Amino acid sequence: MDSIENFSIQSPVGRLTLLASSKGLCAVLWEKEKLNRVNIPLGRKNSNNPFIKMASEQLSEYFAGSRMKFSVPLDVVGTDFQKNVWKNLQKVPYAKTVSYKDIAISMKKPTASRAVGMANGKNPLSIIVPCHRVVASSGELTGYAGGLKNKKILLDLESKTLNDH
Repeated sequence: MDSIENFSIQSPVGRLTLLASSKGLCAVLWEKEKLNRVNIPLGRKNSNNPFIKMASEQLSEYFAGSRMKFSVPLDVVGTDFQKNVWKNLQKVPYAKTVSYKDIAISMKKPTASRAVGMANGKNPLSIIVPCHRVVASSGELTGYAGGLKNKKILLDLESKTLNDH
C-alpha cells in the first residue's frame, strides 16, 4: 500500500476520519474508533487528496438525503474473505437490512454467519460499505463499530429518505 493521507469531517454521527491512498478511499474511521479494529496507518493530513474530497462530498450528500449510493473509488485492505463479505455488503439495497446469515448464504457459505460477523466488524469503510444494514436474524440491532446509537441514526436516515422520495 502506498502512502496514506487523512482528513476529518464533522457529520450527524460525529467526527469521521477519512483515509485514502493514491488509488482510492481506504477507510472511514469513527471518532471513538477501537484501537486496531482497522489496521491502516493514519498517514499525514491532506484535505486535497481527491478521494478524500470525493468521499467528503458524497457523505455530505448522503447525510442530506440526496445520495443513496457511493461511487468514490475504494482501495480496500483486508483478507480475501473479508473483501468478499464487504463486496456483498455493497449489494444490500439502501434502507434495507439483512442478517449475517443472509450474507453468508449470498456468499454460498451458509454456515459462515459468525465469520461474516467478524469480517463485518473489521469493515474499514463504515457507511460507504454499509455494514450498518446488517442486523441479527431476529431483526435486532447488534454490534456496530460506530455504536448502536449511530447504527440506528443511519438506518432511520435511510428509511426517512426513502419515504420522502
